[in-house]
Amino acid sequence: MPFVRNHNHRKLKLFLLSFILIASGITLAVFITHRHFLEKKDNIVSAIQNKANIAIGKAHQTAIRNGIKEWSLDATSVNYIVKKKQAIFRDLFVTFYLKDKTQVYLTANKGILNTDSNDMELFGNIEVKNSTYCLKTENLFYRHNKRIIFSKVSVKVTGTTFDLAADSMFLNLNTNKTAFEGNVEGILSESIKL
Repeated sequence: MPFVRNHNHRKLKLFLLSFILIASGITLAVFITHRHFLEKKDNIVSAIQNKANIAIGKAHQTAIRNGIKEWSLDATSVNYIVKKKQAIFRDLFVTFYLKDKTQVYLTANKGILNTDSNDMELFGNIEVKNSTYCLKTENLFYRHNKRIIFSKVSVKVTGTTFDLAADSMFLNLNTNKTAFEGNVEGILSESIKL
């Protein structure tokens, strides 16, 4: 019987040693992978900051033309790139002020503002809202001189009396008129007035 007991003792030692080596290997692999990920993230952040002349947390900007406020923008951070005349905003909220004293609100994950023209391109989880509708898309443009918002990618618009989807759209902030193009589909309720 001592042989069986000794044999079981060896198996237990071998099992525990194997378990410790495997656990150490997994821990080392996770550490190396995590460290590589952190270094890569730091490289991306430093590359963005190296290109930027100024990096600011929490930003506010307002566009005024002929004494009239046209839009204001708030963001969690901004990087200004002087050579390109661009400001790159993160987590932005824009308020457009219309002639009829109403407002249109826009949110996006990222936005690029051309500082010489006040034109914008917006990316990621974009929502454009006013009191009657909500538009959702992933890419949107704003042209400041013409005061137009447009998208070249699919949009979905919901309101109290309608639901629409289209391949692209155009919104004139001066006239508050919207046009949809390409595979336009929608549902209109009975109470809508055309």
